[in-house]
Amino acid sequence: MTEAHQMIHYVTGPHHTTEAPRITLARPVASRALPFLLVLAAFAFALLPRSAVAIDVQRVVSPGGIEAWLIEDNSNPIIALQVVFAGGAAGDPNGKAGVARMAAATLDEGAGELDSQAFQKELADLSIQLGFRAGLDSFSGSLTTLTRNRDRAFDLLRLSLTEPRFDAEPVERIRQQLIVRAQRNAVDPDAIAWSTLMATLYPEHPYGRQRDGTSETLAAVETSDLQTFTAERLARDNLYVGVAGDISPEELGPLLDSTFGALPAEAAPLDLPEIDPSADGGTVVIDQEVPQSVVALGQSGLQRADPDYYTAYAVNYILGGGGFASRLYEEVREKRGLAYGVYSYLQPLDRSALVLSGVATANARVAESLEIIRAEWARMAADGPTAEELTNAKTYLTGSFPLRFDSTGSLADILAGMQFESLGIDYLDRRNNYIEAITLEDAKRVAATLYKPEELTAVVVGQPENVEATRAAPDGS
Repeated sequence: MTEAHQMIHYVTGPHHTTEAPRITLARPVASRALPFLLVLAAFAFALLPRSAVAIDVQRVVSPGGIEAWLIEDNSNPIIALQVVFAGGAAGDPNGKAGVARMAAATLDEGAGELDSQAFQKELADLSIQLGFRAGLDSFSGSLTTLTRNRDRAFDLLRLSLTEPRFDAEPVERIRQQLIVRAQRNAVDPDAIAWSTLMATLYPEHPYGRQRDGTSETLAAVETSDLQTFTAERLARDNLYVGVAGDISPEELGPLLDSTFGALPAEAAPLDLPEIDPSADGGTVVIDQEVPQSVVALGQSGLQRADPDYYTAYAVNYILGGGGFASRLYEEVREKRGLAYGVYSYLQPLDRSALVLSGVATANARVAESLEIIRAEWARMAADGPTAEELTNAKTYLTGSFPLRFDSTGSLADILAGMQFESLGIDYLDRRNNYIEAITLEDAKRVAATLYKPEELTAVVVGQPENVEATRAAPDGS
């Protein structure tokens, strides 16, 4: 997963820093053949030497003009495809948050002549993995298939994108499952903390809504909303395709046309304004009777295209992105034993950007944890990292980069993300150079401008001792 692709991920917590987990719904059990081969493929990529970062990425343009980026690898009979469309859950209609998420969960519940059971049975019988997910700023799908089932797999993807049925039974079944999920999130301290933080930072903007919807908004979604979403958002002009595995450019070109050629030429305009987060350094407290409080914190950040992004990425690694190696971890857990984990990360969005942090700790230790996090925030802004910290961060960030290429699926995902972020087809060769080029002077400069302790807004869910709310909780529905 590239930093690029992280940009399209919704904000929920450290264990959700990637795209929100794909909804796992009741589905037929697929053949074991594909998972077994996927393990082999993953193992093969994991064995690649680090010098193998110079992977050959080919630009494939179909006879009909549809572009995909391809990493051809014939070591296993597997093909993975990742498709990303610009525009996601942030474009849901007012009062109907959850449309994009419902569309993602129902696209493979029947298409063309195949009803839900027939569609899922064919996927299972042919060991094809197909799924969709909705982020705030994007809508994506993934396909993995054995080479021998390639043509039918691509055709099933075509059907799901261009001829979804949205039959009443699967739509209602999915709706009820999503409502149950929303009801569970409504009482989950972690989910409450992050959704409240987003609603606090973006009170008048779609970024502040419940991306997955609430019981009320999900109940209001009609089949026509799902049809409108697919008709307006799934188009050729906002389409990014990454492919990896056992397929040649000559084989892929015609498949691009047959799979995506029937999509509309242009997506509908998406009017989503730029916005600065309403981060005033205040504290929101949501009373919940739990022994341990969950804390979510956020301030304004910088966007993915910012020339200082890589420097900020490295500096954040030092502050809270480096797990056991970070300052926050050292101060909060190692020295004081206040929490099992604490973290920070950059969250660039299409129309805004954030720096986020979080911790969960006993109610009696929340105040002290908040004080330390804010102090470390201020220390990084004032002094920046040390030379040793920067050297260690650069070593880790460059050395660990090839570990992201651990399967055909991850490679396809990376290729689609690179296009979505306009990083260039040679990004994999250039990425580590950006990290290596960071100087201590740059790191101190960016730390001074990026971290704003006076902006660091906190949401605490629990019954924290000695923590006073300074800001009212918003209505995050």
